[in-house]
Amino acid sequence: MAKSVSYNKRDIEKKKQEKRLEKQKRKEERKANAGSGSLDDMIAYVDENGVITDTPPDPVRKQEIDIDNIVVSTPKKEDVVEPELKGRVEYFNPDKGYGFIKNAANMDKYFFHISSAPASIDEGDKVTFELERGKKGMNAVNIVITD
Repeated sequence: MAKSVSYNKRDIEKKKQEKRLEKQKRKEERKANAGSGSLDDMIAYVDENGVITDTPPDPVRKQEIDIDNIVVSTPKKEDVVEPELKGRVEYFNPDKGYGFIKNAANMDKYFFHISSAPASIDEGDKVTFELERGKKGMNAVNIVITD
């Protein structure tokens, strides 16, 4: 059988001392090599395409930007003008109060509720409408019957 390894107090202290010396040696090596890692080596630059590089930008290509021209928001809903769309009522259930309008331009179908349509709406009617984002997609609103 193999003999179990046991250390006495002197061996344990000797190993601790060796570890301390090794740690001190590594610390001195780091200090000696600290001069090679200067601040300039750590700086990163962003070029005109948004790519991070280690070379500074060319001062000749520098452009002045007016801060007032920078827009950091989305346009308000009132500013976005959506055209009226034309289509035909593909399906309408008066008992449940909903239906679908088929867009004449691209044949997409949009859900509508009776609250956003005239009371006299029926299947086959030609209509103009606008789109609004709903819970499950785009919905037809502001529906007007045309002939």
